[in-house]
Formats: sequence, C-alpha cells, structure tokens
Amino acid sequence: MSDLQLVLNAFPSLYLGSVLLLGLLVGSFLNVVILRLPVMLERQWQTDARAILTAAETPEAEAAEPFNLAVPRSRCPACGHVIRWYENIPCLSWLFLRGRCSQCGTAISARYPLIEALTGGLSLAVALTLPPGAETLVWLGFVWTLIALTFVDLDTQLLPDQITLPLLWAGLLASLLGLTPIPLQDAVIGAMAGYLSLWSVYHGFRLLTGKEGMGYGDFKLFAAFGAWFGWIALAPIILLASLVGAAAGLLMVLLAGRDRQLPIAFGPYLCAAAVVYYFWGEALVNLWLHWALL
Repeated sequence: MSDLQLVLNAFPSLYLGSVLLLGLLVGSFLNVVILRLPVMLERQWQTDARAILTAAETPEAEAAEPFNLAVPRSRCPACGHVIRWYENIPCLSWLFLRGRCSQCGTAISARYPLIEALTGGLSLAVALTLPPGAETLVWLGFVWTLIALTFVDLDTQLLPDQITLPLLWAGLLASLLGLTPIPLQDAVIGAMAGYLSLWSVYHGFRLLTGKEGMGYGDFKLFAAFGAWFGWIALAPIILLASLVGAAAGLLMVLLAGRDRQLPIAFGPYLCAAAVVYYFWGEALVNLWLHWALL
C-alpha cells in the first residue's frame, strides 16, 4: 500500500472530498467531450468521404481550423467571449454568473452544472463503496465513461466506437488484472453474450418488421457491460433498461406529444441500468432469479 493510500485511509473525509473534487473537475471535462466529440466525428467522416470521392483530401480540409478536445478554447457561442479560468469552476461559476455569459448576457444551459454535479455525486457514491486504490480509479473511470455516453447518445443517438470499444477492452483488462471481482472467463463470456444477444434481437426484429430497432453501438455497449460485470448481470441490466425505457417512451408520447414513430436513444437507459447494477447488483440478481424461477 502506498503512502498516499495510507493517508487517505487514515483520513476518510480527505479521501471522499478529494474524489468529489476530482469528479467535479472531470464533469467539466465531460461537458467538453459531450459537446465536441460528435462534431469531431462528423468532420472526420466528411474528410474521409471527400478523400474517397476525390482520391485526395481537398485543400479546404487541410486548411481547416484545428478542432479537438483541447483547441479551440471554450467560448460563448453567441458573442465569442473566451471563457476565463474563473468562469469555468465546476458548478460555482454558473451560480456566480447566474447562468449567463459575463459579456453578452446570453443564457448558459443549466445542463453544464448538472453534468458536473452528477459526475461529482456519482464519483462520491463510488468512493463510499470502495477504499482508496486502483480499483476505485477503475470504477470511477467506468462511471465517467457512462456519463459521457449517456449525453452523447441523447444529443445525437450515437454511441461512438471511440468510447464503447475502449470501455469493452478496459473491462477485460481490469478483470485480467484483478481490479474487478469478475473472473476473466466470466468477463469474456459476458462480452460475447452481451454483443450476440442484442445482435440477435436486432436482426430478428428487422426480419419480422423490416425496421431497425436499435443501433450497433448498443451491442458494443452491452458487450462492455458483460466484460465489466460478467454474463450473469446481463439479464437484470437489459430488463431494467427495457422497463425504464418503455416507461419513459410512453410518458414522452402521452405527456409531451412525441411522435411514437421517432426513434428513442436506448443507450442512456442501458447506462443508467448499469450504474444501478453497480450499486445494487446482488439484490437485482436475486430478484431476477426469484422472478425467473417462479
């Protein structure tokens, strides 16, 4: 055990406070990922398409201004005001600015501090279940990744391979290194079963109806959950996600007048179910087994 772990074990308040602060800072970064990653992917797709059509990248693509998670600096979309460091303190800056740009007064979405608060709160909840150490960092990374996937999918109905596939491999690696309680064999079986189960449902639904019921990103995300939690977790997670998703879809149709023909992102419900499983997995498995054996 390292000296840092000894100190954090000796002072639980320091440990929990550090994780909360880290979660808030990561939440601020996740806001950047959620906003910029879909734009980066779309630009890359356009560049690839132009390269295929012209057999070479166009001058416009080569001269395009760099756009990634680091540059350009965050700025107000209305007036272009560059966000200063003290205007980017998680949650506090939004409250201090009263939810408006300091230069032009344009409203700043409340979603930004909410994502920061959500990330900080879930990080603290994870820290309450685990002592300081590598295992805690691994599960914090898992939860942070699900937050990013949730909001990217809500905005774009995409679950990018750039996130889902590393999450899958990270789950297998964590199992191999003993950083999750799942034996490697169960993690590998879980990954295969997670992918093939939704793949089978997708193709069966398409054969019966001629429509696509979900995207391939859902398969990869569910495979990742199999790698992190093992095959036994798949049934409770998909059942919980389906029930919540169906209820949410029904409410949107009845209360918000949403067209029932419009697709609904399923990734957020899978992610929410996985987070619930992390905290209450044993109870969910027992409930599912009891229901299945009735």
